[in-house]
Amino acid sequence: MLLQAAHHVAGSQQYPKGALYLVATPIGNLADMSLRSLHVLALVDVVACEDTRVTGNLLRHLGLDKKLIALHQHNEVGSAQGVVALLQEGQRVAYVSDAGTPAVSDPGAHLVQAAHAAGLTVVPLPGASSVTTAMSAAGDAQANGFRFVGFLPSKGAARVNVLQTVLGGRDSIVLFEAPHRIEALAKELGEVLPQGRVTVCRELTKQFESISTLTTHEMPAWLKADANRLRGEFVLVVHGVPRADDEVQALSPAMDALLKELVRHVPVKLAAGLVADAAGLPKKALYDLALAHRSAEEGEE
Repeated sequence: MLLQAAHHVAGSQQYPKGALYLVATPIGNLADMSLRSLHVLALVDVVACEDTRVTGNLLRHLGLDKKLIALHQHNEVGSAQGVVALLQEGQRVAYVSDAGTPAVSDPGAHLVQAAHAAGLTVVPLPGASSVTTAMSAAGDAQANGFRFVGFLPSKGAARVNVLQTVLGGRDSIVLFEAPHRIEALAKELGEVLPQGRVTVCRELTKQFESISTLTTHEMPAWLKADANRLRGEFVLVVHGVPRADDEVQALSPAMDALLKELVRHVPVKLAAGLVADAAGLPKKALYDLALAHRSAEEGEE
C-alpha cells in the first residue's frame, strides 16, 4: 500500500537514467521518510550508502531489496569513480547516508563533485535534516540567519579557537556534538559566550527527544541535573547576539513602562536586571535605556 501511494504521488515526474539521486533518510523516526524518496529508492538500480547494514535494515523496513555499494568517509574518493562508471552505463543510482541529508556533514560531497565533473545529472530529494529541524525549534527571532558548523575539533584548544571565531555574531550557529564531549562543550560555550543563549536538541524525532533553551552559563549545571541529558545525539543552536539597539527595540511597551517605574525607586543596575530577566533580554542592553530613563526622571524634578 505504501509503495503504491509513493508511486501514485511521485510517479508522474521524470526520473532520468544515468542520474545520481541524493535521498534524505529519517534522522530517527521512520515515518519521516517521504513518499518521493520511497518511490526513487524503489526505482533505482543501485543504492550507494554510508553503511550497508544501516541502509539494508532501512530498505527491509520499506519492503525493498536493492544492490548496495558502500561509500563512506574512508573510501568515498575512490568509490565515487565506481559509481560514476555505473551512471555512465545508464544506471540510476541513489546515495543515502546513515541518517539525514547526504553531503551535509555526512559523506556524499566527493561523489556529487565527481558526478558533476563527469557531466552527469544530480537530483537532490529533500527530506529530514537535523540542522533545519533544530533551527525551526530554536525560535531565534533576533538572528539574521544561521551558519552550520557541525562537529567541532575534538581537542579543547582547537575547539575553543573555532568557537571564538564563529560565536558572538548575529547569525545562529548550529553545532553537532557527541555525548562524551557535551559537558566539555557546555563549559567552553559558557566561557566564550557567557551571556549567550543556546537551544539544546537531543535525540531529535526519536522517542526520548528533548528540546530546551537556556543560557550558556546555565548549561553545565543543567546537564548535570539529570543523567539522561547526557545521552543521545546532540544538535545545538547557539542563538545570534543582536546589537544593543535591536534588543532595546524588542522590549515591549509594557516592559518599557515597568523599567521607567522601577528606575524611580531602585538603582539603575537593579532595574535593568529585573526587566532583562522578565523580558528575556541581556542586562547590558537595558542598562543604557534604564540610565536614560533615570536621567529623564531627574530632569523633570
